Amino acid sequence: MKKIGLAWQIFIGLVLGIIVGAIFFGSPQVVNYLQPIGDIFLRLIKMIVVPIVISSIVVAVAGVGDIKQLGKIGGKTILYFEVITTIAIIIGLVAANLFQPGTGVEMDRLNKTDINSYVDTAEQQEDHSLVETFVNIVPTNPIAALAEGDMLAIIFFALVLGLGINAIGEKGKPVLAFFQGTADAMFYVTNQIMKLAPFGVFALIGVTVSKFGIESLIPLGKLVLSVYGTMIFFILVVLGLVAKLVGFNIFKLIKTLKEELILAYSTASSEAVLPKVMEKMEKIGVPKHIASFVIPTGYSFNLDGSTLYQALAAVFIAQMYGIDMSIADQVSLMLVLMVTSKGIAGVPGVSFVVLLATLGTVGIPVEGLAFIAGIDRILDMARTAVNVVGNSLATIVIAKWEGKFNPNHTEQIAENIG
Repeated sequence: MKKIGLAWQIFIGLVLGIIVGAIFFGSPQVVNYLQPIGDIFLRLIKMIVVPIVISSIVVAVAGVGDIKQLGKIGGKTILYFEVITTIAIIIGLVAANLFQPGTGVEMDRLNKTDINSYVDTAEQQEDHSLVETFVNIVPTNPIAALAEGDMLAIIFFALVLGLGINAIGEKGKPVLAFFQGTADAMFYVTNQIMKLAPFGVFALIGVTVSKFGIESLIPLGKLVLSVYGTMIFFILVVLGLVAKLVGFNIFKLIKTLKEELILAYSTASSEAVLPKVMEKMEKIGVPKHIASFVIPTGYSFNLDGSTLYQALAAVFIAQMYGIDMSIADQVSLMLVLMVTSKGIAGVPGVSFVVLLATLGTVGIPVEGLAFIAGIDRILDMARTAVNVVGNSLATIVIAKWEGKFNPNHTEQIAENIG
């Protein structure tokens, strides 16, 4: 009898979780039983993310050692991220104007959710300029950055450490061996944790459906359909075109990442798949130093799904309140989002925080977010999956740009991943 693959196991967990959540809708017992299982799974994943990122980058950079080449890759990566996220914002705005998801919404039918938990973070974010984002990349205390999971600061420290190890030659070899051993051990641990993914997905999706139910989607159904439809269009058309331009097939990428995409969608957590995505990108031909740098950086600078959603949701709220946004207003919204959406990937409810920090600056009532907070988890699942595809494709684009993409360069990794 053929063993069921992990992707199918995760999918079965997803379906069973939806069924259990729907049957026990509104039952606090389901949340009490399932939430701890989901939380343990996510904690296990988050536990390994920082060691994998720092060890992978140190090993990759120490192996390359050319600071000019790394600077070139970094510049191209940031440029690519900026172009793609700007396109995502524009598509979100176009979709909102085309589908008009906020018109005709009866606000008295919507459940209003408390958004105070996000307000303080959003107020801090409003004072958080792009210059500050770049200043904060340099950690004053690398140990504190590791403890807080500050990804940009961790990447910077790992880059500097990798260059230092390379520069001291023979003396650096024991340190390099330590980080190589750490990376190998953590990837092994990742593969073991992934065996628990079906249970984690079952628990997390069960909690989501039992809390919100299917009925909560009906008044906001037009928003959900608009978001999901636009996300699918963005992946297949925009990212598909980018993939074609660099000689790659977007469907091949989706097939390669099928397990990670189901997991990212179910858990609404990009971190849950970061280690495996880095491994898979190496498998299909991206050099280790590019995959190790581009993917973690993308988690702060290339959240395609999140920026697309933020643009669409902002116009949705304006439409809901009957506010007519001119082209100038929407251009202003786009420019604000280009700044506020960068560098805060580690903030819980990041898209909500960005919207709270953005709406007031373009004259849209912040209170409108309370009406969509109840279904934010459903929307978060879609934008997380888009973020994963966008960041994975970025590694291929940069590798091809650098002339370093080689589908046969990691046959051993392919065997290990299986």
